[in-house]
This record gives sequence, structure tokens and C-alpha cells, in this order.
Amino acid sequence: MILHEALKKYFGYETFRPLQEQIIADALVGRDVFALLPTGGGKSLCFQLPALLHKGLTIVVSPLIALMKDQVDALGTSGIPATFLNSTLDGDEARLRWRRLHRGEYKLLYVAPERLMLDGFLERALNWDIAQFAIDEAHCISEWGHDFRPEYRELAKLRRDLPEVPIMALTATATERVRDDIVKHLGLRDPRCYVASFNRPNLTYRVETKSSAFAQLLTFIRARPNESGIIYCASRKTADTLATKLTSEGIRAKAYHAGLDSKERAKNQEAFLRDAARVITATIAFGMGINKPNVRFVVHYDLPKNIEGYYQETGRAGRDGLPSECLLLFSAGDVAKQIRFIEEKPEREQRIARTQLRDMIGYAEMRECRRAALLKYFGENWPDGSCDGCDNCVEPRETFDGTVPAQKFLSCVHRVRQKSGFNFGINHIVEVLIGAETDAIRQRGHDQVSTYGIGCDMNRKTWQAIGRELTRLGLIAVAPGKFATIELTPAGREVLKCRTSITLTKPADTFDKNKRKLAGEIECDEVLFGRLRGLRRKLADERDVPAYIIFSDASLREMARAQPKRLAEFANIPGVGQQKLKSFGEIFLSEIADHVRLSEASLP
Repeated sequence: MILHEALKKYFGYETFRPLQEQIIADALVGRDVFALLPTGGGKSLCFQLPALLHKGLTIVVSPLIALMKDQVDALGTSGIPATFLNSTLDGDEARLRWRRLHRGEYKLLYVAPERLMLDGFLERALNWDIAQFAIDEAHCISEWGHDFRPEYRELAKLRRDLPEVPIMALTATATERVRDDIVKHLGLRDPRCYVASFNRPNLTYRVETKSSAFAQLLTFIRARPNESGIIYCASRKTADTLATKLTSEGIRAKAYHAGLDSKERAKNQEAFLRDAARVITATIAFGMGINKPNVRFVVHYDLPKNIEGYYQETGRAGRDGLPSECLLLFSAGDVAKQIRFIEEKPEREQRIARTQLRDMIGYAEMRECRRAALLKYFGENWPDGSCDGCDNCVEPRETFDGTVPAQKFLSCVHRVRQKSGFNFGINHIVEVLIGAETDAIRQRGHDQVSTYGIGCDMNRKTWQAIGRELTRLGLIAVAPGKFATIELTPAGREVLKCRTSITLTKPADTFDKNKRKLAGEIECDEVLFGRLRGLRRKLADERDVPAYIIFSDASLREMARAQPKRLAEFANIPGVGQQKLKSFGEIFLSEIADHVRLSEASLP
């Protein structure tokens, strides 16, 4: 019961999210814990609540300076004593915080891994009563992960230097191999391992064929006025160009990438967190640990390198549980760009990168449920049936009888192999099909095979898409390695021999989000919601914090739905803890009452 009382008192919630209560209970009895919870699944609470109930200090290892300040500001607003130590502090402020740490005045300390492992830091920390280490973004430890950081490897020394202090490792994205690496490298002792569902029911996924990319993006953003979003780009140049063009179109946009100096990056990130910028155009350098719950959309303007990164980036939408959208613009040109990037890697890295890219292309072009595909990638099964939250389930893509083109393609793979005695890549097969006059075709005599030119009625891009779909259907196998040659599988040979009917898919196009009720939707008085957002912004500006630190969009929508009249009713709104009730209750009740009064006065 004490856990639920503390949850309501400090954080304003009546119930825990999945696995939170079990993780917290284990932490309170001093067990090592590994927790994999999806972005928005409430990882922070898993160490923040035990820190309040523990005697002593919880040290939180966090990779990003901006995240530390954000978390500490949010905790302070809820009446929780927390601090951080990093390079943004001047000497006087840092010394003051050290003194308060020595006096035991804080429950949580946020620190970067490189600072924690500096010579002398842990020696000074021995004077504190350390209750627990919480390693956030723990996937950074693993060389098999998508965001490996060498400084995280040094955290292995924590077990050696402070063997009795329990460790909690948390991440939102990790395959089974990465999970094992985290547990092993940190030296977790008989840890309880918790892996939540990777499903984010409030997110919708869709893919559109990229044609006029900027016009598509502009239309998408303008259809969502006042909503915040992240646009992920493959290059710094694209991020800069998009921010400039969007701003010229009246949309407040800022760029974020490693090419900007640290001050400008921090300034642009702060503008986005405080809603001064509505859109951030970014490379993958942006996002890890960003605690902005009201990101309503994530657009991948360019093709991501792998599904793991794509999943984590889309997960930055809808952290508050409200409906949010994930759009991927896909073109064959993006595939060619990614292949060029891969060819610049060391030879040993290329094989993995090519396999990951094929998986990503397969996701973009598939006609099956996208949610099921994402979950399957992480080892989780989606029950049969529509997810009602991706383009392929809500508006199944148009299919056509692809028996003839499939037969042509498979036959061409077979004839070219028969002629030369070895396999070729998908692009060479396409060149033979369309009757291209290249040196490679002439030198190998492939202009003499019976399938030369039999596909000249369709263009190169269409044949490439057909080849990729036949691969996904298991009729063609792609050999690993730099040249990724293709060959018929036993199933492909059977289809070719028996002339089995094959159904193929037309390219992805558009998706209407308004055809159904969205998961996580809170229907409310939209005018009142707008007024409460304005009030929240004013209070946040007065306190110099991001708006969501006052209340989340989900809390405001509940207020606009329930329209409480008294403090006791206001206290029942999710996200209203004891401190926030005291600080903001009367102010928000007054705004709600004024809106109700004006609405009633306008009735006939």
C-alpha cells in the first residue's frame, strides 16, 4: 500500500504501468535489476520512487546534460530533492551542491558516466550513503547495440569498487544479445530481468512513397497545427535545409545535429522542449533521453539505417500515452544513398549493415501489419488480426496479380546463373530484364539469354521493388556480403516450375488517420484544452521550465474532460500530486470555472 500512496503523493497517479511495481519492489529489497521498458513506459519512475523510500542517495547515470536538468526540474516541481553535477555549473554552484550532497540533502544525483568514473569522484562519493546506482540508456554499454558509447564500458568498475551497492540497468531498446551483454558487463548478480511489451498502442505507423518530399512534409505538418514533432534526416545538410525552408513557410523549426556548436545545439533543443520551436529537424544525434511527452509526430524524411534505431526514434512520439503518428517517406533513391554510406565502412562492418538495411527496406515495402513486424524483430508475437494502427491494417494496400512479372524475374535469375555458373545482384538482373546495353551484360553474354529485354514494359524502380518483394516472400535468397548476390530458393524453383499464382503489392501511398478512434485518445472540450495550454505556458515561462513540467497534455485533457470544480476533484486528475495540487490547483480551477461560466452565458 505504501508504494501506491507514494505514487499518488509525489507523482499524482493511482496505478502503476506494467512491470513498474515489481521492479520497484525488487529495488527496495536491494536486488540487482535489468529493466527493458519501451520509450514512454515509465523507466524513470522505477528508480525515482525507490529513491524516495530508500534511506540514502540514488546515483543516476545519464548520458545527456539536457536530460539531467529536465529530470531535476520535473522532480523539483513535484517536491522531490534532486540535483545534477555536470559541466554547465560554475565553480560556486558545483561546490554548493557537493556540500549539500555531503549533508545528505538530496535523494537523487544525476551524473554522466565519464564524470562518475573520474579519478577521485567515487572516493568522495564513499562519504555518502549510496542506496543504488541506476544506469539509464544501458544499451550504450554494448558494442552490439545501435548507440554504443565507450565511456559506458567504464561503468563495469562500479561493481568492483562498490560491490555492495545494488545496480538497476534500464533501456528502451535492446535485442536479446544486447541484454545479455549489459547484464554480463555490469556484473549484475542474479538480477531480476523484466522485459515489457514493445507495443506502443497509441502510435500509428505508416509509410508513403517519397515523391515531392518537401511538399509532402509541409502538407503533413500543416494538417497538424500547434502540434510538436521531430523530423529525422540522414544528413546535417538536409536537417539545416529543412529547418530553413519550414521557417520560411511560417512553421517554427530548428535544426539539431553534431555539426552545430554545443551552445547552438543546446539553444535549439531548449526551444523545442519549451515549445518555442514546434518542429526540430535532426540527425540521429538528437533524441536519446529527451523527456518531451507531447511530441505528437515523428517523420523519417530519409530511410533509417536499421529497425532498432527506427523503433527508438519513433518511440519519442506520444510518451504521454496520447495518440501520435510515425511517418516514413521511402524511395529507392534513399536505398542507394544508404548503400553508399555502407561502402565507406570497414569491410567487417559492411555485412551487418547490409543485413540491417535489407530488414529496413523489407519493413518499408511490406504489405503485412507493420506493428507485428516491429514486435517480431524484438522477439515478441502480435496476435493474428488487424492492429488498427498502421496503414497496412487500416487501409490495406492495393494488390495485383503479379504472376507474370514474378515468373519473368525468377526465370531471369535462373537463366543468368545457368549462363555464367554463378549468381548476380538484383540490379544486374533488373538490367537484363529491361534490356540495358551495358558492358557487364555484353561481356558476360547476358544479352543472349532468353529473358534479356522481356521486362522492358516496366521501369527499373518497379522491377527492383518486385525483386525485393519476391525476397520477402522467400522465393529469392540474398547472399551475405558486399555484393549481395541473389539465387532462387527451393520455394522459388517450385513456383517457377509450377507457374504458381503470385500476388504482389502496389507502392505505399496515403493513410487517413481520421477513419477510427485512436488508442489513448481523450475526448474533451478542445476550447478549454487550448485555454489550459495557454495557462500552462505562462506558468512555465514564469518558472523558466518547459511547459510539460507543469502538467502533461494528458493531464490537461483530463481537466478539460472532467472540468473539476473543487480541489478534491482536481486532486483526482492523473498527474496531480500533493505538491502540484498545492502550487497550481486554485489557478487551474479558476481558469476552468471562467471557461464554464462563459460557455453557459453563450447558451440561448
